[in-house]
Amino acid sequence: MVAEVRISPRERLVLTAVIENYIATGEPVSSQAVARQFADKDGMSSATIRNVMVSLGDSGLLDQPHTSAGRIPTAKAFRFYVEQLSGSSRQFALAQAWREQIDDTFAGISSSQQFLERTSHVLALISSGVGVALASVAEVHALEHIHFTRLTVGRVLAVVVTKAGIVMDRMLILDRDLTHPELEASARFLNENFHGWSIDHIRGELSRRMEQERSEYDRLMHSVNELCLKGALNADKGVQTIFVEGVANLLASELDRERLRQMFAALEAKQRMVDLLNAYVDARQQTVRVVVGLEETIPGMQNLVLIGSPTRLGNENFGTVAVIGPTRMQYQETMNAVSYIAQLSEKIFQPPQ
Repeated sequence: MVAEVRISPRERLVLTAVIENYIATGEPVSSQAVARQFADKDGMSSATIRNVMVSLGDSGLLDQPHTSAGRIPTAKAFRFYVEQLSGSSRQFALAQAWREQIDDTFAGISSSQQFLERTSHVLALISSGVGVALASVAEVHALEHIHFTRLTVGRVLAVVVTKAGIVMDRMLILDRDLTHPELEASARFLNENFHGWSIDHIRGELSRRMEQERSEYDRLMHSVNELCLKGALNADKGVQTIFVEGVANLLASELDRERLRQMFAALEAKQRMVDLLNAYVDARQQTVRVVVGLEETIPGMQNLVLIGSPTRLGNENFGTVAVIGPTRMQYQETMNAVSYIAQLSEKIFQPPQ
């Protein structure tokens, strides 16, 4: 655990230098390279730095691939590094060029599906990793529009469009025949009264109103209720919309063909990606979450890191935005980009009334 890592200020300086050199070059880092960076600062000669690196290796923070090679950071070291970045009192603003690029990408969007799709694209572009955007369950199952078509006696086709852009069609077999005007009235009632409501809430509210409405709305309410009971508003519980872009970006950081095959298989299994984000990114969290060591959840994701954050609309969870990339990524910049995009939904969309 990161909390258990206790190292001296000097060791922290050397470890940070090793990590940032490794991120920049991808090569094992020698004591001479670190010494050149410090230029004998605070009495840290090459020999001193070499001793510090040996100590960091004994603590499980540095690995030495070969006897004569320099050191590379371990997953434990990257966790420690991220913890230091997250806990730093220094404020790091997102680079102006990235901010402008993100703002241009999101200009003119009008739906949550567009927001999530463009999120995966821009995060892949600026991080050189995999951009991922996942709609929340509530967003997936929020009603945008419903339409009923009478096919034959007692048979109706229901087409439901959710706010996440999912189109669900259902063949309904009714106990009584409904006329075309009755179906139009039922669809109009649902679209006007429940636009933006979650499907579960709509069914609950219809049951409540059925108990109350015993006047001129009685026939309409019975028609609507029968259509819904027969499955017009049955949601696919296991389905969440996910957008993934930039898998090819990882080619530059991975040379092992078998590792590439396993990694691509893991990334292409979108349900596993959904499970990964739901496991690690809590809708209630207020800050960006960084997870090093994804292979503990999905073995094919060895040496990959998740940087993710929930995005909100009012008090509701709108979805999850994230980057999956190699441990050799620019952490601070990527964390800033994920945080910036996570807050954009509040600026682009008005909270529901």
